[in-house]
Amino acid sequence: MQAVVLREHGGPEVLRLEDIPTPEPGPGQVRVRIRAVALNHLDIWVRKGGPAFKLEYPHRLGSDIVGELDDGTKVVVQPGLSCGKCAACLGGHDNLCRWYRILGENAQGGYAEYIVVPEVNIAPYPARLDWAHAAAGILTMLTAWQMVVHKARVAPGDTVLVQGAGSGVGVAAIQIAKLHGARVIATAGTDDKCARALQLGADHAVNYASGDFVAEAKKLTGKAGVDAVIEHVGGETFEKSIRAVRNGGRVVTCGATAGFHPAIDLRHIFFRQVEVLGSTMGSKADLLAVLGHVAAGRLEPIVHEVLPLARAADAHRLLEERKAFGKVVLAC
Repeated sequence: MQAVVLREHGGPEVLRLEDIPTPEPGPGQVRVRIRAVALNHLDIWVRKGGPAFKLEYPHRLGSDIVGELDDGTKVVVQPGLSCGKCAACLGGHDNLCRWYRILGENAQGGYAEYIVVPEVNIAPYPARLDWAHAAAGILTMLTAWQMVVHKARVAPGDTVLVQGAGSGVGVAAIQIAKLHGARVIATAGTDDKCARALQLGADHAVNYASGDFVAEAKKLTGKAGVDAVIEHVGGETFEKSIRAVRNGGRVVTCGATAGFHPAIDLRHIFFRQVEVLGSTMGSKADLLAVLGHVAAGRLEPIVHEVLPLARAADAHRLLEERKAFGKVVLAC
């Protein structure tokens, strides 16, 4: 089969299209003919390399996979792998499993024509969507669901600040927060992305390149601050997110695309009793909930551009340059 593989870390140029053996399923596994795979910032981090990544070369990136089983059934692939036996897994919190891995991260991913996965990772396909939009509604929708619903505990009447509204997590978090009755303030780096965030359902949008989202959050909440912040940017933005939240509010983070070492005044945490909550992915049960809303049209995956698998390097450049609003997808 054809696959885009990684044999060394570096820039987008290290991604190479090669012919490799087609995988065969073993006990408890199924083979999926991949039709589309959406990109995430995780793909960029793995490509660049780091001590957390234990790869078997040639490595294939790609977590958001849709396709067909050998019998032609259209499916979504749940991107999280876990042991299925520990207390976390049996308690419905498989993303807390000590052996948790993500397809494309520390396991082979979907930049290929075929993949073999555990049968328990097969989820129903949202029939109303084409391949690209179905692929765009998996990892970031799942991540945003856990952040908004379980971690931030968003309820009707809450005001939620969503950072990086043009990202996959951002476009998902806006919709999920609105689904739960919140008022949403979105941030983005261009006026065009702010306008698109408003079209998506955000009540207010702030261009962080030219405006002050902390001041705007205070203004819109009578100086109190927002109830929750959905954060995946890190760096200076994370420190400002803490200042934008109300006393007793929640800041939920799932990433740090702008830097891992923000300067934080701890007095804002303990004196104002702000909750800072980490979040990674979501459970298999959460994905089923997400796909139900996607299938019914209550959540809408957003696709920026679809490129052929052979142009994976161009897709990485597009994502890295922050030009996309929504997901970049590879057609396999």
